[in-house]
Amino acid sequence: MAGIYLHIPFCKQRCTYCDFHFSTNFGSYRKELIAALCRELELRKAEIQTEIQTIYFGGGTPSLLENEELSLILATIRANYSISETLELSLEANPEDVCEEKLSHWKKEGVNRLSIGLQSFKESDMQWMNRAHLASDGEKAVRLAQQFGFENITVDLIYGLPQLTQAEWKNHLELVTSLGISHISAYCLTVEPKTALHHQVKHNQLVTPDEETQSEQFELMIEFLKAKGFEQYEISNFAKNEQYSKHNSAYWQGVHYIGIGPSAHSFNGKQRRWNISNNSVYYKNVGVNSSWFVIEELSENEQWNELFLTGLRTKWGVSKTVIDGLNSFSKSEKDLLQHYITDGSMIETVTNFILTDAGKLRADGIASSFFRV
Repeated sequence: MAGIYLHIPFCKQRCTYCDFHFSTNFGSYRKELIAALCRELELRKAEIQTEIQTIYFGGGTPSLLENEELSLILATIRANYSISETLELSLEANPEDVCEEKLSHWKKEGVNRLSIGLQSFKESDMQWMNRAHLASDGEKAVRLAQQFGFENITVDLIYGLPQLTQAEWKNHLELVTSLGISHISAYCLTVEPKTALHHQVKHNQLVTPDEETQSEQFELMIEFLKAKGFEQYEISNFAKNEQYSKHNSAYWQGVHYIGIGPSAHSFNGKQRRWNISNNSVYYKNVGVNSSWFVIEELSENEQWNELFLTGLRTKWGVSKTVIDGLNSFSKSEKDLLQHYITDGSMIETVTNFILTDAGKLRADGIASSFFRV
């Protein structure tokens, strides 16, 4: 299995909490950047010798792509890569971009999974987040996509928001599950440095909830979604009827993929590669020199750390076979493992070590306790 991730660094406006790479002023070089994406796809085709199982358009805001731009990128992929007949083709979309014309074109081009960024059903949240849509637009976008035959739809929600009560959070969950979708990604609000949100929190313009409140909302979500038939297959991801994100699941299970576009990351098992987070440097230098990307060789310890950081977030856990291939556990690590099993944070199966529901509450802390330096 192999995948392609495409980073589309265009956004209509800057969300206060976002620290991803994007630009709101891209009109003067839009054509050049799209051409550079296609150039990179052509240059890197030798890196993947197997069928492409997943293509994921992320960002930024991929739904800002014009129809002809999306078609050009997909035509370049199809001309240079072998594509699986069971391809999962995902596209992230903001509600304000979901319209009949684009839905029709996305369908025609083979997009079969939409990720719609709702974030909240509370209008005041839309305002302080600086979202470009109304809270009510989210539901309308999902309903319209369903009318156009999109059955595999996931939505994003955020909890741990300023002034979000337990009752309001439960109401958000009730609203989103009433939409009849198959997948939900829900993330706790993180105040990232150098964001507008960081500035607002620092100057007491917004007050974020404490860790206890965030944990309560996380536990409420798990209990509520489980009752509605959703399986928590990764810390922040829930699916009905095993309609997992194939693309993201591949990330968490260490499958190889290439990342195309400025700031995009790639992984081949032994190396990580990331493209420069600068649109101008990227599109001017792709195919000219190597100034637009960096390659890092992963040491055995770094491979070990990645295994626990990603694997313990999922229902599949970490593989004993992979652990053994990385020199297995030391005496102190075996003691630590037994501690987590004894206190109910982790279980051992024939093939894997997996976090329990209690362990998921502190997944990052447990994973990092196994890190090697």
